[in-house]
This record gives sequence, C-alpha cells and structure tokens, in this order.
Amino acid sequence: MATLTPMLQVPDIRATIAWYVSVGFTLIESAEEEGELIWALLGYGEGRVMFNCGGHASDAPRRDADLYLQVEDVDALFNALPRSVVVFESPHDTFYGMREFILRDNNGFWLTFGEPVRRH
Repeated sequence: MATLTPMLQVPDIRATIAWYVSVGFTLIESAEEEGELIWALLGYGEGRVMFNCGGHASDAPRRDADLYLQVEDVDALFNALPRSVVVFESPHDTFYGMREFILRDNNGFWLTFGEPVRRH
C-alpha cells in the first residue's frame, strides 16, 4: 500500500500552520533550522499535507496544485468556518455528483471540501 502526501512550498510556515489550524487541520510535526520553522506536516482526518519553506504566495486565479478533501456534512463544515477565511465558491452541487465549497488559503492555494450529493 502507498500513501500520497503532497508537499507545497510556502513563504511563511508559521502563518500557513495558523491558517490551516483555523479551518480544522491539526499540526502533526514540524522542523526548525537555526530557530526558523522550515517544514510542517498537517492532517485533516486521514489526509496529510506537508509544507516546506521557500515558496511564494500568489494572487493568480489558480496555483499549480489544489487540495481536495472528501468530508462529511459539507454544509455544517462551511457554516463553522472562521469569517476571515476567503471563500472562492460557497457550497454547491456539481455536475459530477459532489457537494463542494472552495477556499483559498493564505498562499493562494485552493482547498476544495466535498462529499457525494445526497439523493432523496
């Protein structure tokens, strides 16, 4: 079995950790070099993402990577978000059968939270 854990390059690891923790991620591990935070591993449920120093924030409409999290109860999760979070798309049903919303993190990366549309 293999596990894929993306690593994104960001300019400020501490600010990135703070942003991700504010939307429900957990800091699992981090590393410092000469007193500066240079790497972090965060988790959301069973999912993992790593952040490494050296990247650049962007205001471009899209970055080279997006994160997709399959969750339960998209609407409740959306309603519990801090008001300071930048919402790119509010909860909506997609043509491919998912209910999703999209956030932009403090570095300009998209995070999509989705769950299968409930059929009545």
